[in-house]
Amino acid sequence: MVRNQARTSDTIGGLAKAAGVGVETVRYYQRRGLLPEPVRPQGEVRRYAESDVKRLRFIRSAQAAGFTLNEIKELLDLDAADDRARARALAAARVAALDAKIEEMREARNALAELATACARMGGGPCPIITAFER
Repeated sequence: MVRNQARTSDTIGGLAKAAGVGVETVRYYQRRGLLPEPVRPQGEVRRYAESDVKRLRFIRSAQAAGFTLNEIKELLDLDAADDRARARALAAARVAALDAKIEEMREARNALAELATACARMGGGPCPIITAFER
């Protein structure tokens, strides 16, 4: 049976599995201050809660959106401080960076499409696709 959610009694392995990450990823996020380490009562194993799974999923989703770990930490801190203006500013900066990357990729796509068209028109000689990448 596959679990989708961590229970309060989950160990780091259960937390990692529930969030779809590795144990070393959890430890790395803890070292970076993105995920708190639960207390270890009287030397027992640390136990994680559903809120830890949600936080890990947030971190992974924010990374997929292109935020750096430093920006993600700032977003998490802003959430705790309820600083929506700064959170919006971070999101707007990320949108601008994504727009720039999209434009860069659009230009690369158009250039490659032109090379493919030129290659199709040529009957012989060096392939313009190959020669373009040799420069």
